[in-house]
Formats: sequence, C-alpha cells, structure tokens
Amino acid sequence: MSILVVGSVAFDTLKTPFGVREKIMGGAATYFSLSASFFTDVRVVGVVGEDYTAEHEAVLTGRGIDTRGIEHAPGKTFHWGGEYGENVNEAKTNFTDLNVFENFQPKIPDAYQDSKFLFLANIQPELQLDVRHKMPNVALVGGDTMNLWINIKRDALMATLKEVDILLINDTEAKLLTGENSLVLAARKILTYGPRSLVIKHGEYGATLFFGDGSHPFRAPALPIAEVQDPTGAGDTFAGGFMGYIASQPKLTRSVLKNAMFYGGVMGSFTVERFGPERLLTLTREEIEERFKLFVSLTHLD
Repeated sequence: MSILVVGSVAFDTLKTPFGVREKIMGGAATYFSLSASFFTDVRVVGVVGEDYTAEHEAVLTGRGIDTRGIEHAPGKTFHWGGEYGENVNEAKTNFTDLNVFENFQPKIPDAYQDSKFLFLANIQPELQLDVRHKMPNVALVGGDTMNLWINIKRDALMATLKEVDILLINDTEAKLLTGENSLVLAARKILTYGPRSLVIKHGEYGATLFFGDGSHPFRAPALPIAEVQDPTGAGDTFAGGFMGYIASQPKLTRSVLKNAMFYGGVMGSFTVERFGPERLLTLTREEIEERFKLFVSLTHLD
C-alpha cells in the first residue's frame, strides 16, 4: 500500500574523516522515500529550486517513487552544510540555507488522497498538522520532530502529537520534550501526549519501541559497522525502512512492529556505509534480507 512522505528535499555539503562531498542529494524526504521504496509504493511532497535538475529527480523516479508532489519553485533548493569528526554521532553545522524551503507550504495532489500511510518528516509542526488534516483517511500516521520545534513551537507540536500514531525521535529529543532524564519515564509521558507507539532511536546503539498499552518495550540492536563514512540521513532512512515495511504488511500487529524495527535498522546500517544516499542507490532487496537475518541472529540464543 502507498505511503506519502512530506518533508525536505535538499542538497548537503558534507565533510567526514572519509572525505568531502559538495552539494549531494539530501533531505529527510529523500532518505525516507529511497528507503521505503524497497518495501512499498512511495509518494513525496516537498519543494525544490531551479538548481534541482531532472537528473536529480530521476534518482527518485528510478526507484519508482512518485514525485508529482515535489513543487519546483523559483530560487535555490534547501542546502545544509555540516561536518563530522571522530565522533560520528555529533554533527557540526557549518551553514543552513533554507532557500525555497523557508516558505514551504505543502500541496497535496488529488491523486495522493488514496494514500494509506502518511509520514510527517521533520518540518514545522503547524505544517505537519495541516497535512494531517488534509489526509483524513490514512490508516496510520508516523511523525518526526527535532529540538528546535520542541524549544520554540511546543504548543503547536503538542497539538500535532495528538494526531500521530507512531512518533520516531532520538534520546535527546525524548528527554527535552518531557523534561525526564530517564528514557523509560520519558517514553511513558510521551505516550500520554497522543501517539499509540513510540520509537526512540539511540544512534549507533539501536532503537527501542514503546507500546501505548504499557506492555514491555522492544529493543532492536544496531549492527556494528567497521567504517561509518557518513551518518547523515541514517535516522530518516531508519524511518523509511520502518514505515515502509509496515505499509507492506496486510495488518498491523506487534510482530509487524518488531520486524519493522529490524528493517529500519537494516536500512540505516547500509546508509552510513557511503556518503549521502549513495549506498541506497546500489542496494538490492537480497542484500536487505541477508542483513535482516544478521540482525535477527544478534538477538537470539542458539
């Protein structure tokens, strides 16, 4: 079943201990859609500028992604520049040029109204809520946010969380959102805000799934990677694998959610092996299934 993602389509300029890349494809919606496309049909709503060429868009359409929802506006595409030192969990932002993304107002094509799943990537919470209201018939809504919106748009974010079924955030964001130092207490509090389930990502240490019914959480490991060349987009790739797998299943069950955690981890582990989305462009479903088996083996005793 089809999934609609609304978020940033961007360019990144990156520097890591493994090299430098200038103005390569990036943005939450880009990583999410490429990842989810291995599991289900994907549609994208975003905005790009005149520097985003047909060749760039062909990277998405080449994976079968529906890009009719990408608006082409006068000006330049959102461009982020950052670098990583030896600690790949921390990015230093060198510049953020919002460009056409600054005035982004999501426009949902009529053809997207039959989308069964919706993912609200990291954009202003008012925009997330507006998109949610424009898509009243979706079966499941996933969402993301960031420290900035927690700090300066808290009321709008809290209104949005009431409309989200599954929230995906990291440790720092969970603690900031709730004021709790314990992730368990933070998770319990977030689940009172509206989401039925919560995924807290721990970077290179995996992720934990918390259930709104109070049952025991589920922890998925991260695969040890010998060389992490670029962690940019790993969280969005995780979300794409997670939501994409859910959308590929006939029914949402606890087992499906657990498997989705593993597939999210699998997709994220591939992304960090190369710069930007490079690895996702050569990846095969066979490689995904092989690594899925490896993830499962990490959590089972023989």
